[in-house]
Amino acid sequence: MRLGLLGGSFNPIHRCHLSIAQSARQLLHLDRVLFIPTGDPPHKQPATLASAHHRYTMVQLAIQDQPAFALTDIEIRRSGKSYSIDTIRALQQEYGPDTNLFFIIGLDAFLDLPSWKEADLLLKSCHFVVISRPSTTFLAVASIPLFHEVPKDILIALDAAQQERAEVPLQQGRALTFLRLPPCEVSASDIRTRLRNGRPLANLLPPLVESYILREGLYMEDSERF
Repeated sequence: MRLGLLGGSFNPIHRCHLSIAQSARQLLHLDRVLFIPTGDPPHKQPATLASAHHRYTMVQLAIQDQPAFALTDIEIRRSGKSYSIDTIRALQQEYGPDTNLFFIIGLDAFLDLPSWKEADLLLKSCHFVVISRPSTTFLAVASIPLFHEVPKDILIALDAAQQERAEVPLQQGRALTFLRLPPCEVSASDIRTRLRNGRPLANLLPPLVESYILREGLYMEDSERF
């Protein structure tokens, strides 16, 4: 099986998350995309972060009519700080050696990968799928020593929209896939601001998610509702 992994806070999940998952599934011929909401912070929860229960439920509502999408609470159940390498190891054990894992990640987050726990081992453990992000260039990858093998001409071509996809094998890992997708300007922070200020959401959210947020009073100034 070819299993895509899409992690994040999903605070809240919105139509761009779903669009990225669908595009990655189609372009990489994935059998399934697994959504992995992050757990609650081990210390005090920020006022802008809904509880793991609410965020998990919102993802569940957003994907319930998508048979190729699935959801796991693997990081929510984990106590303390959660690291991606631990999640990958647990999923490898759960799904077995016949499942190929594709780690779907935004370009901006990918540039921070060297600071992650056991980043070099993480690159060896799964196939990274790096998605274009507004105001972040693919060429920035070339300045990071961990990715020195990635040819600059490929990154320049992606930034110039001369190609929409690039496959780069890595000596120390499996491979990287770079995908240049149509820009999607929706952001969770903008959605939270709109909700807090009573502004219209203009179809930024799946209808069931919008209804749930309004019913539960999420992202309002009263953080006790979180």
